[in-house]
Amino acid sequence: MSLRRAALALVTAACGASGDPAVPGDPDTLVNASDVPIDGMSGDDVAGFDDGDALFDLPFRPADGLGPLFIRTACSACHAEGSRGPGLVQKFAIVEPDGVTPAADQSALTWGHTMRQGMAAGATTPIAPPALPGIKRTIRIGPPVLGRGYIEAVDDAELLRLEAEQAARGDGIHGVVNRAPYESLPATGPRFGQFQTGQLVIGKLGLKARIATIDDFTADAFQGDMGLTTPMRPHELVNPDGLTDDLRAGVDLAQDRIDRIAFYLRRIAIPRRVGLTERGAALFAQAACAACHVPALRTRADYPVAQIAGRDAPIYSDLLLHDMGAALADGLTDGNAAASAAWRTAPLIGLRFELTYLHDGRAHSVTEAVLAHDGEARGAREAFQALAPDDQRSLIEFVEAL
Repeated sequence: MSLRRAALALVTAACGASGDPAVPGDPDTLVNASDVPIDGMSGDDVAGFDDGDALFDLPFRPADGLGPLFIRTACSACHAEGSRGPGLVQKFAIVEPDGVTPAADQSALTWGHTMRQGMAAGATTPIAPPALPGIKRTIRIGPPVLGRGYIEAVDDAELLRLEAEQAARGDGIHGVVNRAPYESLPATGPRFGQFQTGQLVIGKLGLKARIATIDDFTADAFQGDMGLTTPMRPHELVNPDGLTDDLRAGVDLAQDRIDRIAFYLRRIAIPRRVGLTERGAALFAQAACAACHVPALRTRADYPVAQIAGRDAPIYSDLLLHDMGAALADGLTDGNAAASAAWRTAPLIGLRFELTYLHDGRAHSVTEAVLAHDGEARGAREAFQALAPDDQRSLIEFVEAL
């Protein structure tokens, strides 16, 4: 919170009264500031944003219902200042000898595919990878939540259109929509998407696009990362100690806690970009980067947050799943992500605030991230490598300015 307020004090200027952004296609947001609210909000909404922001930063204790097993104690541990990390999740899976293909039999992983080392409420046995052959261990760094409302608001029809258009491409770029089962109970009251448990939904959120709404994303994180139950996910995860509750009997958090954090997440701005050049944009398209990192997608006209509804959201993603090659495979699938090398195209939002790139942070520069692209993105990588050095620099500078 204090860093966000400090950033606000350093903001240069927002857009003019006309609402036209200084950079074509960008929303009316702030320069050199992250984790700040979208423009045009009322005083009450800004107060609601700050309230959700504070809850997002709040660490939980065992007395609050933390555990029995957990990974982190606060949302901000994985999304500090709305950005990337520093928290991470360690995953594991049983794979075939190729080190990529998930084994058909994962039954030896009794407690799932996620390491949970934090213990509370009498838990004595953490979840860790078993000592078995064929175990593949990977990590996932918490992705930024900047512009999350814009992503949720993207019209499903946009994703279906892109999926159809890419299916007709001749360069191997064939992204697919992730239709994943809705795993929460239906939320009460007016929601941003009414789904039934088990219903297949078009995912947009998460590294493999397995979640459709911010409400579900929040409930999933409370349960999976902190062991906190809510009305949307009222049961503790199975664990080696067989504990079915924690130090806070029953459901740990009221629906109001999800609502308040979701209010904040939906209204985090996309930081206004500066330094984007026409030359960089042209090279971005020429190298086929824009085929997957689509500069803008149209949001629903009826999206309940008026400032986000019915506009071209500059998220630089198609939100589709793409096979990124064996080196990036993690042995795991989510929903329709049949190949373990399949990842949602990462939205290029707030890259200038990041120090590492790709889902596991293996790349320490944008150039390293580009060179790690393979699979469907191999052609784009090779197109980048074929550019003259000056053009490569212009393209990298364009991406770094996002």
